[in-house]
Amino acid sequence: MPGRALAEVYRRFGEVGTSALHGRVAVAVSRSAEALRAIEAAPARKRSPAVILAALHDLALAGRAPALAAAYAAGDGDAAADAAIDTLLGLTDSVVAVAVRRSPRTDETGRCAVLYPAIAEAARRVGASAVGLVDVGCGAGFNLAVDRVGITYDRGGPLGDPSSPVRLTCSVVGDRPVPVVAVPRVAARIGIDRDPLDVTDPRDARWLRACVPPDHAERRARLDAEIAVTAAAPPLLLRGDAVDLVPDALARVPADTLPVVTTTWALSSLTPEHRLRFVHRLHDLAADRVVAWVSAEGVGVAPSVPTLGDRPASGHSLVGLAVCDGSARHVEVVGRCWSRGRLLAWLAGS
Repeated sequence: MPGRALAEVYRRFGEVGTSALHGRVAVAVSRSAEALRAIEAAPARKRSPAVILAALHDLALAGRAPALAAAYAAGDGDAAADAAIDTLLGLTDSVVAVAVRRSPRTDETGRCAVLYPAIAEAARRVGASAVGLVDVGCGAGFNLAVDRVGITYDRGGPLGDPSSPVRLTCSVVGDRPVPVVAVPRVAARIGIDRDPLDVTDPRDARWLRACVPPDHAERRARLDAEIAVTAAAPPLLLRGDAVDLVPDALARVPADTLPVVTTTWALSSLTPEHRLRFVHRLHDLAADRVVAWVSAEGVGVAPSVPTLGDRPASGHSLVGLAVCDGSARHVEVVGRCWSRGRLLAWLAGS
């Protein structure tokens, strides 16, 4: 991004974003030639406002930018803008180092409102008394705590743990309520990601918090609860490519347990050829045991999952359930969802 284009990116981010504090900082950065030059020290793909503002927030949370931390705590946009520019100029190498090492994260357990009934349905169909969860593109592994959050649907439910500090609500679309079927005992929690985050590592937990704008108190409180719930039963995190690591992950699921592989908006980052390789690998692994795959992906993104005639990029995603047993496999759509799990239309059995 040349300087003028970069300034426009920050200006627009500041004007249309949802955080007043980050918006004020972004607009101030867009007007500062020195700040923009500091940002240009980062690789082009790491200059976006989402990355740089999170990197600044990370330094503030780490105690390395006390003036910025104080401005954020006070909710003072003008002071935050001045302190952010001072931090960019005084700690350019540190800001760039964080930006290069990290990627923006929006991990939230809201996806569990979609995953929970689909995982329970997979277990019900094969009569499984325990499941081993393998989440691809796991991020911080919040999906792997699906049984440890409390979920309320406006029709059907509640599901999950009613005493959980993480409470989710989901609106049901259509005339079918979400079935009240519990996820059985979770015997294994395994995440696969090219860059997983370990919530028990203070630096990784701090980065998750840094990705939440400092004036979003409700989101910050929810994230703290999500981190606590996940840390209480930390998953095994495998770093690398899903096609390569799925066999290792399934081998770690006890033999008397149903492996349930989950993908939530993870396949769209892969090429179509790589998605096919992933699905073929799952089918190959089902030669020796039953394997279930629950997907929440855009229309046409998950190979073999029917589209129901829906158009790609139609604004909703399809919840797929595949049960593979040897050469036999059954794949169907059990739901449609919107807004990353805030709305769900349950279709199974219709």
